[in-house]
Amino acid sequence: MLVDSHAHLEMTDFDGDRDEVLRRAVQGGVSQIITIGIDRLSSYKSLELAKKYDFIFSTVGYHPHNAKDMDDPVWDELTRLAVEPETVAWGEIGLDFYRRHSPPAKQIEVFERQLDLASSLNLPVIIHSRDANPEVFEILKKRKGRLGGVIHCFSGGVDLAFAFIELGYYISIPGTVTYKNAPLVREVAASIPLERLLLETDAPFLAPVPKRGKRNEPVFMVHTAQRIAQLRNLDFEAVASQTAENTRKLFALPTL
Repeated sequence: MLVDSHAHLEMTDFDGDRDEVLRRAVQGGVSQIITIGIDRLSSYKSLELAKKYDFIFSTVGYHPHNAKDMDDPVWDELTRLAVEPETVAWGEIGLDFYRRHSPPAKQIEVFERQLDLASSLNLPVIIHSRDANPEVFEILKKRKGRLGGVIHCFSGGVDLAFAFIELGYYISIPGTVTYKNAPLVREVAASIPLERLLLETDAPFLAPVPKRGKRNEPVFMVHTAQRIAQLRNLDFEAVASQTAENTRKLFALPTL
């Protein structure tokens, strides 16, 4: 019943037991997974996984941490990968002014160019925003009506969530909703329309309670869904079903 809208299954964290991780996911009720590109190599490896497994889908993108490394061959390669049938979105892209592994001006340049490429290819976008919400919002606002997608691993407040929804975006909630020190995430998860909510693991990162501190994997998403169901006073099945439908609609995944 569950769909994991954002995982990094291509990362080396899973090299030792990837097949077992995927088997646990399927047995635990995860029907589809989107694995996310953050640079040229990860975009390629994500596509390879999507070609191997019919329940995995891939994306292409260049994370803001890596923006300084973009050059013409990378643009050409990402564009080539983006038109493969298993590619369902452009991302993870955005701005990160917390780590600043790349200069902010370069991040903005690369972000805007990727948005425009995604728009030209009619692909939804997966947005990373850390310590850069005003800048991300204004950049997306300029393209209202021409782009849609999801704000990945949302950490802002309710007002900001509704502002992004008004621009046409979904809000994705990770395992942080189960953390004691994340009241804003819980408020957002409880307040926004269920029809605009996605679930994600961001595996191998952000494992939910009671798995916090361990390597995250898609099957752990059940704990995130259970917590959101509690917050909204809904049955688990209602949250799982609607968020899965939302993810399939946004990324044009096949209906099961």
